[in-house]
Amino acid sequence: MKTAVNTAKTNALSLVFSDFKEITKARLAISVVFSSIAGYFLGAHEIQLFSILLLAFGGYCMVGASNAYNQIIEKDLDALMNRTKNRPIPSGRMSVNKALIIAVVLTALGIISLYILNPKTAMFGAISIFLYTSVYTPLKTKTPLSVFVGAFPGAIPFMLGWVAATNDFGIEPGTLFMIQFFWQFPHFWALGWMLDDDYKKGGFKMLPTGKKDTGTALQIVMYTIWMIIISVVPVLGITGRLQLSIPAAIVVFLLGLAMLFFAFRLYEKRDNKTARKLMLASVSYITLMQLVYVADKFIRPLI
Repeated sequence: MKTAVNTAKTNALSLVFSDFKEITKARLAISVVFSSIAGYFLGAHEIQLFSILLLAFGGYCMVGASNAYNQIIEKDLDALMNRTKNRPIPSGRMSVNKALIIAVVLTALGIISLYILNPKTAMFGAISIFLYTSVYTPLKTKTPLSVFVGAFPGAIPFMLGWVAATNDFGIEPGTLFMIQFFWQFPHFWALGWMLDDDYKKGGFKMLPTGKKDTGTALQIVMYTIWMIIISVVPVLGITGRLQLSIPAAIVVFLLGLAMLFFAFRLYEKRDNKTARKLMLASVSYITLMQLVYVADKFIRPLI
């Protein structure tokens, strides 16, 4: 009897944990934390473990809160789409009130954690939540320009790490912001291309032309080119302390060309399979590019 009770409790806790991961979009939140920590390593004169832990915790809380607010606002639309109908709120596993409590608590914890680092970091974190929930989310059913608006909070994490490490906003975090800003477009339009039919069920307008056509594919190519250009600018020595050696710039450039190859393939084929390959290439690009930047900072002085 006790075994059955213990098993039931374990299953219940497992479901609660699973729903928490889903309401906060754990995989996305972890990728955002990764970007923030990469930015921290680039900006820090001295690495402090406590600061990294605060940034990671605060960053997860802020992203988790944004995603929870988003799912509260879009609960009725989520129920219409295959991709989202089993989320905690539309499936009935979690009430709106419980989700709201989670969102508010995470917001408070996130802002407090980032404020302990410095006020600028907390400010940018709060701006990110506001833009994501109050501007980007409502615009998704109104206009494809929502992706442009959403690119702002989406680009904050990389620069947030630098600000957390330095308590300063200048050309260095601005450059990190621009790299991730331009990356957002091919990444999310590739995702929007793949999920276009499902998005239409919820009334979302994610593609720039509203269709899976050459116009959308061409814009994906153009934004990928801009991303590549911005990502190698630090090699010119015009971005303050944010620098890139020639070998590292070549690696970053080649990573960008690989992503551009898949963008051109989508322009040529215009199918979901190719869009998926581009989306996966974009995820690989942003991770590897950040690793190259960080590795180059620490290897450059040794050469």
